Amino acid sequence: MSIGELQAYSYFAVTVLLVALLYAYLYHLYTAKKREGKDYEQYSSMMLNDRIDDVPVEKNDTVKTNKE
Repeated sequence: MSIGELQAYSYFAVTVLLVALLYAYLYHLYTAKKREGKDYEQYSSMMLNDRIDDVPVEKNDTVKTNKE
């Protein structure tokens, strides 16, 4: 086995691995949206709408208290 064949097999294996990871990530996003109702597409606009008077992506109902 020459170095060229080894590189070709490695390239193919890495490509298959990355495609499998991509599909696993997409499956995770889909099931999280179905199961938990968490829509990660809302977070994509956070970069554009980051002013202080913009509407938040999620409502935070928890109140932080200082317990000393």
